[in-house]
Amino acid sequence: MSGHTIVVDGEVFKRLQSEAQPLIDTPNSVLRRLLALDAKPVRRGVLGPLLEAGLLEPGQRLVWRRRNLAQEYLAYVTPEGHLKLDDGRICDSPSGACDAVAHCKVNGWDAWHTGEDISLSVLRSRI
Repeated sequence: MSGHTIVVDGEVFKRLQSEAQPLIDTPNSVLRRLLALDAKPVRRGVLGPLLEAGLLEPGQRLVWRRRNLAQEYLAYVTPEGHLKLDDGRICDSPSGACDAVAHCKVNGWDAWHTGEDISLSVLRSRI
């Protein structure tokens, strides 16, 4: 790794020292941590915008009721905007979650509903 020299004022240097783990960190490692340069990117799911808008919450339960077949499936919204099924599988999309639980192609945006019986497609239209 090639290096570069930078000049920082006393206040910045003092802050770097306060953030450092003694005998472990260098100024470079502190800056990398503060700038999140080594953090793994979080894969964002399609429900992320609904979470950001406050229309869904992490851990919120979603239900897909197939009344004609007397079947009901549950999924939970992850903090990253994915759907977590009862068996622990994570699905990237509402339609993918439908396929995973029922092995059929369904528009998951219309299938999954909140406890207030609002479909994901209706919530998405509110953004």
